[in-house]
Amino acid sequence: MAAFAVLLRAVNIGPGLRVSSADLRGAAEDAGLGAARTLLNSGNLVVTPGTSGASTADDAARLVQEQLATRVGQDVAAVGLSAARLDEIAAANPFPAAARDDPSHLQVHVPFGELDAAGIAKLDLASPGREMLATAAGVLYVHYVDGIGRSKLTPKVIDTAVGAPTTARNWNTVTKLRTACAQASGEDSGPVG
Repeated sequence: MAAFAVLLRAVNIGPGLRVSSADLRGAAEDAGLGAARTLLNSGNLVVTPGTSGASTADDAARLVQEQLATRVGQDVAAVGLSAARLDEIAAANPFPAAARDDPSHLQVHVPFGELDAAGIAKLDLASPGREMLATAAGVLYVHYVDGIGRSKLTPKVIDTAVGAPTTARNWNTVTKLRTACAQASGEDSGPVG
């Protein structure tokens, strides 16, 4: 059975847009998605198609977005990744040492659209910090050597360079999402209830 990760953008950060884990799971259930499981409280959801008719990760993300708009009364941006796509992103990681030794400072920025590799190359050349940037598998990998909070590579700067909005997850979360997708692939029994 297929499993999809649905990643929300910019939720539960400061006083802005709030989406509880219960609302996220409820939106999946309302959409007919199966085996809904949230990870952490930062907009991470793993689902299977259930009875929703979703055949792709993009379908699952769209369904969750639609249901969340009703539940929380605001538009919530979401991007979907299949379990296979998560595996591809993990396999293409250009910073395996960071994944092993510093996973909380290695982020994967997933674009809501196509990645502008030329824009990233320009950003990499112009960046005053020690961050390491690379593109592979349609995403941007950034190792924030000196920490994320002090970096000049803010989400706005990265989105501009990428040429599309992005949502980022650290390597620990990527690993947890892959595990949850693998588990969900074998346990779909329709919508959760």
